[in-house]
Amino acid sequence: MAKILLVDDDVDFLNATSVVLKAKGHEILTALDGTIGLNMAKQEHPDLVVLDVMMTSDSEGFEVARKLKEDEATKMLPVILLTGVRQAKGLPFKYEPDEDWLPVKAVLEKPVKPELLYETVEKALK
Repeated sequence: MAKILLVDDDVDFLNATSVVLKAKGHEILTALDGTIGLNMAKQEHPDLVVLDVMMTSDSEGFEVARKLKEDEATKMLPVILLTGVRQAKGLPFKYEPDEDWLPVKAVLEKPVKPELLYETVEKALK
């Protein structure tokens, strides 16, 4: 199956998500922040990155997604963005993928159901 990099500062989320995706046969790599995630994406060449928005800063995931698309080595790497920012900040709108501002395959609201995450992962890998 695929090599998937999970980037999130929530260890419990990383562990739970790893179990779900490993059960489907995927190899899982984890990073606790965007800097580590960027470095791992360049070194490990995953097939997909699943990236949280709010880590060391409220917008770290957005920044990492853009940096991945700007780098020649990672620009074709599909990204799924996970966010609880709308709920945490009381925002009245949802984020959607955008080629320039938010270059990702999908945006999912946390908490995300395992079935929806797996379905979105499979679509992004195609």
